[in-house]
Amino acid sequence: MPPTLDACDLRILAQLQADASLSNQALAARVHVSAATCLRRVKRLEEAGIIERRIAVLSAEKLGAGLCAIVEVTLDVQSSEQLASFCARAVADPAVQQCYQVSSGPDFVLILQVRDMEAYHQTAHRLLTAVANVRNVRTFFAVHRAKFSARIDLPDSP
Repeated sequence: MPPTLDACDLRILAQLQADASLSNQALAARVHVSAATCLRRVKRLEEAGIIERRIAVLSAEKLGAGLCAIVEVTLDVQSSEQLASFCARAVADPAVQQCYQVSSGPDFVLILQVRDMEAYHQTAHRLLTAVANVRNVRTFFAVHRAKFSARIDLPDSP
């Protein structure tokens, strides 16, 4: 059971979603609590799994990985072992940014971020064509990213 979140917890989460690089001192000042209280609450939120990790969002284009592919994958056999096997391979691949097992349609949707079409083909071969259990693949290439966010809409303060 996740811990009950109060208004202070929600302020902390909102600030960390906006800027995870804030020092504890800066975060405490923004949410109007002492540094010790802020640190204790952040640690509790981490231990509860509410804060999974803190990351930096990098510019794929500026780092030479400007091709984003959204890939639908349907497996030939959908046993729990086959689903878990494909999922493990996808999650382990560095080109896969996101992996979702979905229902009512394909078995998986993958978000890939790669350098170029050649890198996409290498990834597709490694993940999709070299594996006999993949029945169908449908890929969409992003031509424009209108929004990218990992932000969760937080509930109103209690």
